[in-house]
Formats: sequence, C-alpha cells, structure tokens
Amino acid sequence: ALPISDDRRIILSAWNPSDLKLMALPPCHMFAQFYVANGELSCVMYQRSADMGLGVPFNIASYALLTCMIAHVCDLLPGDFIHDLGDAHVYCNHIEPLREQLRKLPKPFPVLKINPRKKDINCFEAADFELIGYDPHPKIEMKMAV
Repeated sequence: ALPISDDRRIILSAWNPSDLKLMALPPCHMFAQFYVANGELSCVMYQRSADMGLGVPFNIASYALLTCMIAHVCDLLPGDFIHDLGDAHVYCNHIEPLREQLRKLPKPFPVLKINPRKKDINCFEAADFELIGYDPHPKIEMKMAV
C-alpha cells in the first residue's frame, strides 16, 4: 500500500484543453480533490454540467467507487463524497421520469466489499467487487438528451 498521511493536495483533472477539440463533448465531471484526514480518504468532485436524470447518478456512483478503490489500495477508510454541481439541469424529457423517481422511498445503501488481496489500482477486475444487500427499485426509462 502507498504511505499517505493527512493531505489536501491530491488532485485529479479530466480537463485537458489541448484535447477538447478532439472530444465529442468536454468532460462534465472535470475535477476532483481527494484529501486524507484521520485515516480516511474523502473526495470533493466538481461537475461543470450536471444532467440530473442520467449524468449525476452515474458520476456519483463512479466517483464514490473510485474513492473506495483508492482508499482500499492505500489502507485508508473511505470518507465523505461531496459533489459540487455547476450547471445543474433537468431535460424536458426527464421531468416525468424524475417525478416518478422522487415518489419512491429510498432503500438502504448496499455494502461494497472489495477483494482484500488486490492492492494495485491498475489490477482491479469486476469480480473484485461485491455489492451486498443491493435491492434497487425497478428501472425508470430516460433517454439521453443530445
């Protein structure tokens, strides 16, 4: 495991100006700061454009998982995930599906179990992760807005 003490300077940037012209769409989730305090790794992620129906839920899951993975390989506990939204928006074709989602009662969070033998961030495979107690609501259809 990597030795990491209390630190506030661990930065991840998806924003590469020289590559923007090559991209179909600039990254919406563009910047994350990871920080270590009292043996916990936390993440603050800034999202410049936040599609509340599709993008935000995916990015929450992705960065929360990344935080857990980094904490795991560094022998830290996962801490907080803080999501800072720039342009938060709901597309017209997502209004009714999101109303349906808001009517549902939240279910308990599942527990993420990571293979304890994996200690290299580059060597994870899908089989190294297990969600215990995952009981999702039925899928709500939302089309990608372009």
